[in-house]
Formats: sequence, structure tokens, C-alpha cells
Amino acid sequence: MQQHQLCILGSTGSIGESTLDIVRRHPERFTVISMSANSRVEKMLAQCLEFKPQYVVMGCQETATKLSTLLVENGIANIEVSYGEQALCDIASSDQVDTVMAAIVGSSGLMPTLSAVKTGKRVLLANKESLVTSGQIFIDAVKASGAKLLPIDSEHNAIFQCLPEFEQHRPGECQLADNGISKILLTGSGGPFRTKPVSELADVAPEQAVAHPNWDMGKKISVDSATMMNKGLEFIEAKWLFNVEPSQIQVVLHPQSTIHSMVQYKDGSVIAQMGNPDMRTPIAHAMAYPERIDAGVEPLDFFNTKPFEFEAVDFERYPNLKLAIDACSQGQAACTALNAANEIAVEAFLNHQIKFTDIFRINELSVQQFVSQQVTTIDDVISLDANVRVYAKDQLAKLMESE
Repeated sequence: MQQHQLCILGSTGSIGESTLDIVRRHPERFTVISMSANSRVEKMLAQCLEFKPQYVVMGCQETATKLSTLLVENGIANIEVSYGEQALCDIASSDQVDTVMAAIVGSSGLMPTLSAVKTGKRVLLANKESLVTSGQIFIDAVKASGAKLLPIDSEHNAIFQCLPEFEQHRPGECQLADNGISKILLTGSGGPFRTKPVSELADVAPEQAVAHPNWDMGKKISVDSATMMNKGLEFIEAKWLFNVEPSQIQVVLHPQSTIHSMVQYKDGSVIAQMGNPDMRTPIAHAMAYPERIDAGVEPLDFFNTKPFEFEAVDFERYPNLKLAIDACSQGQAACTALNAANEIAVEAFLNHQIKFTDIFRINELSVQQFVSQQVTTIDDVISLDANVRVYAKDQLAKLMESE
């Protein structure tokens, strides 16, 4: 049994907390060396008191200073607290760490995750934006360093589990057709507005959008689930993880979230991964891979499980998903622009600045504006991301003025 030394990027979020629960259940397998959070000082303090990492990174100097003071007041003076992107990159690439849980939400997780990849870590990838925004650049870095990439998103982890073992060891280089695979079936619940009349979507409130029927997630991801942009980002991520063309990925609505995704084979077989909707299952799978360990999740009770439903996607209801699928075919600039604009638009919606349906308007305009940009280096990605955010904020201001 191997002992893994962990860096948890985003330890105070839902993925980070679930990761720490696995650590709590298996202290003989995992040691937390470093953790990071953006602004949740009190939650990070509690995690430090329990798991006693050597290093902690916060989002800014103010929160780092506050945490340092609280740690000393609680009798802990040997945890090094720092802040900022470079500090995140440092803990992710540290020689003391062999496994990095990349669970920072959004494009801010790109550079720390890439630092972990470039130093050949086991990277447990929950930050889908890393692949969405940098695609081939990210995959090339994995190949160059020999990093081990293990997907955490429940859908991608499910696909991973349904692949032949040989292909599980080749992220970004899979040859699925050569192994009898015809299609990836990416499931999605449809979010909280699956049956709501499309004409009423403009008036839904942020509080309604974050109330996911099956999963307990952060606000941003919950809104993305409501628009199905989250599935769109997963569509792009699946292309890169499993080296498939967009035509080989099909989104299937499955409201129960019991089947987490499927792989369709040429002989007519479809292999599905099922389980209760609890992120500790894919997290434990990746953390202990190739072994299986207790995740604290009850197995499915087939005698009390709701009947399975499957539906085709209505793109009139979910135009953001169609926009993401199209971006996947249009190239890297479209994907990078889409992600950046969406982060701006979702934040504005959560702040009650725009309507739910305006998220698509800002996203579509931003993709159209930047789709022809050339993206070949990580500097190109960073520059484009910044420019799109400026543009999206301008469109946001115009939208607010007109309403």
C-alpha cells in the first residue's frame, strides 16, 4: 500500500471537503502536505487544526495574515502561510508532494494545475477549465512530463472506469476506435429547470438556479448546471481527455443522476458506471487508483432506486450547451473565450445584475468576437482570457444600461 503526499488546491470547496473526508477515512494512505483556499479563513483554520499541513496558500495578503494570526492564537506556529498564484504553483510543484487534487473552480486553477503537470505529479483533475482553456497545450505538457492524469468529474471518471484498462493509462492519447469503442455517452441531469417552460427562464432567480436537484455543489457550478454550460465544458474536456472528435460524444439527459456516463462499443454493448450522486465515489476512485477503497458512500439499493429516464437535449432550453459543442469544433480560441465570458456572466447573474437568459447572450457575443484568434502557447491563453473578460464586462455594462 502506497502512502501518498497530497496537495489540495481548493480545500474549502465541495470537492476539497470531500477529498479531506477520504483522507480522514484512510489516514494510513494519505498525508496532507499543503492546501489552498481563496477567502474562507475560518474553514481553512478548522482544516489546519485537524490535518496539520505544512503549507497553506490563501487568495490575498489580507486573508493570509488573518489565518496566520488565528493559527498562532490556536497554538500552531509551524504552518507556513502565503498567498497568490505563484505560491499556488509552488505548492503544486513541490518535491514533497506526489499527488495534487486540482479543485480550484474556474480559470484561476489553470496555472497551478499546469505546474503540477509539468513536474510529473499524479494530478486528480477536478478543474475542468484547465483543459477547456488550454486543450492541446495541457495535454502536451502531460505527455512531456509523464504526469498521471486522473479525472474527478463524475462523468469523466465514469467514462474512465468504463474504458479498457490499457486506455486508462493514456490520457489525451486514447485510441478508442481501435479498441472497439464507437461513442462516449455523456449524461447530465438537466438541472433544476429541465421541465420549466422556456418562456419563464428569463425570470428565474439565482436562488432557484443554485438549487440542484441531485448534487451539492458550489454556486458557480450549480448555475452552470442549470444552463447546462457545465455539460458543455465537460464535453470539451472529454474531447481532450479521451482523444475523441466531437462527433463521437453524445449528451444524454438522465434526470436521476444515477448513471454517471456510458461508453458505447461497436458490438452493441454499452457499459455504464452507476452509483449514488456523491462526489466521494469518483474522488476515492482516483485517489487510490488502481485500488478500491471505502468512500463512505452507500451502494445503490436497486429495490428502492427511482426508474431511469433518458431524454434528448432541447437546445432551445439549453443554448449554452449548443454554444459549447460548437466551440469544441471551432478551435481553442472559441473554447477559451467561452469559458472566460461565462465566468463573467455567471458572476453577474449571481449578483442579480442580469437575467438568467442573458448569460447566453454574453457568452455568444464573446465567442463570436474572439473565435478567430490564434492560441498556440500558454501566454496566448492567458492573454486571450484577459481580453475576453474585458469584452464580456463591456457587453455586460451595455446590457445593464439597456434594461
